[in-house]
Amino acid sequence: MSIITRRCVPGDEAVLSLVGQATFLETFAGILPSADIVAHCLKQHAGSKYAEWLSDPDSAVWLAELNPGGAPVGYLVLSKPDLPVTDPGLGDLEVKRVYLLRRCQGEGVGARLMREAEALARERGCTRLLLGVYAQNAAAIGFYERLGYVTVGTREFNVGHGTYHDLILALDLA
Repeated sequence: MSIITRRCVPGDEAVLSLVGQATFLETFAGILPSADIVAHCLKQHAGSKYAEWLSDPDSAVWLAELNPGGAPVGYLVLSKPDLPVTDPGLGDLEVKRVYLLRRCQGEGVGARLMREAEALARERGCTRLLLGVYAQNAAAIGFYERLGYVTVGTREFNVGHGTYHDLILALDLA
């Protein structure tokens, strides 16, 4: 079995909502309180949230699917940045979300999704990619650092009723 990636189109929002909720739950179960996870998923992983990104010409979304069968196992959202950085620039884009089911990690799919986002950012003339990552997620931070990202700030992030701390990482594309 292999995993393919593809750019999403309007109409993919239900699939993105499903894989978004599943991967968020899998990633944070046992770390964040259940009520916070559920509240976050209901709001931030609603189909309408993904439909907004799919209809926004400044955003791009990729889906990772098992082949054969097309079961969704991960995704990446790239959009205009909404992060508290000291030097925001017109050449910035943000990797809003990148998640992959644990059983599919370690196969290079996350790196492939990140390369897709980087290639599109370069094609658009962007000079920097930004992302926020939970400060206690050492595996994700290590993954991004291996791709060349460096810490440029922090932020508070709400999940449900809880407030958590993220690192803001950046990759210089210039």
